[in-house]
Amino acid sequence: MPVTATATATRRGIPVPYVNVKITREGATASQKAEIIAGVTDLLVKVLDKDPATTLVLIEEVALEDWGVGGVPTEEYRRRNRASA
Repeated sequence: MPVTATATATRRGIPVPYVNVKITREGATASQKAEIIAGVTDLLVKVLDKDPATTLVLIEEVALEDWGVGGVPTEEYRRRNRASA
């Protein structure tokens, strides 16, 4: 699950933490997404002393066929890993 963090978002002209979490579209529930948002926010508060009220977290779901790992589509990568386990 790649995570991209940038500080280019602004609120009233002040840079704020912006974290973009990309996950494969495999049925993550609203509750699971809420946990991710809360966990990422808590992490930035704990590690970087960021204000949770201005911490932005965006979750994007990407179709499985649009992901690749190790030079192959994700499904093929997973098959190879299962076969070698």
